[in-house]
Amino acid sequence: MVSESGPAQSKRADARRNKETLLDAAAKVFVASGVDAPVRDIAREAGVGLGTIYRHFPTRADLVIAVYRHQVEACAEAGPALLTSSATPYAALREWINLFVDFLVTKHGLASVLRSDSAGFESLHSYFLDRLLPVCAELFDAAAAAGEVRSDLTAYELMRGVGNLCVGAEGDDRYDALRLVDVLVSGLRLLPD
Repeated sequence: MVSESGPAQSKRADARRNKETLLDAAAKVFVASGVDAPVRDIAREAGVGLGTIYRHFPTRADLVIAVYRHQVEACAEAGPALLTSSATPYAALREWINLFVDFLVTKHGLASVLRSDSAGFESLHSYFLDRLLPVCAELFDAAAAAGEVRSDLTAYELMRGVGNLCVGAEGDDRYDALRLVDVLVSGLRLLPD
């Protein structure tokens, strides 16, 4: 097999970086303004023209799905990295849960965009669970094995609890999901004897 190098490989790497920049910008705008935010706001945030967005993502649903998948991957990849770089497994779990909350806020509104495509939505939900549940379990199990958190819960229950706390954030500026999730995660902590 012949490997490509030089300009073709560099061009693909640049295209991948540009697409990631665009997805990061869209996620930021979606968090601030919801998934119905004007595409021009996303273009402005990404520093690109509208044509660039439409070339990559012909429909809003295409963009939302791409942001969703991009965020899932970023969240999944962060777990193992946090486990090796954090001071304790509990600190890694806590930091990962904060990233998970950011992801949940970003994906808020996805159902309304994909309402007519229930099979597509189910597929994304399965993808979400398949990628993130094992990461949460790894972090939670490490913290439990270290004696830092109670072990009578499962990673699935923790993710559901976090998800349920994030549901109330839509349209209510007084509701701080991250603060309430912090209370939940603090409640997992075992105090030293």
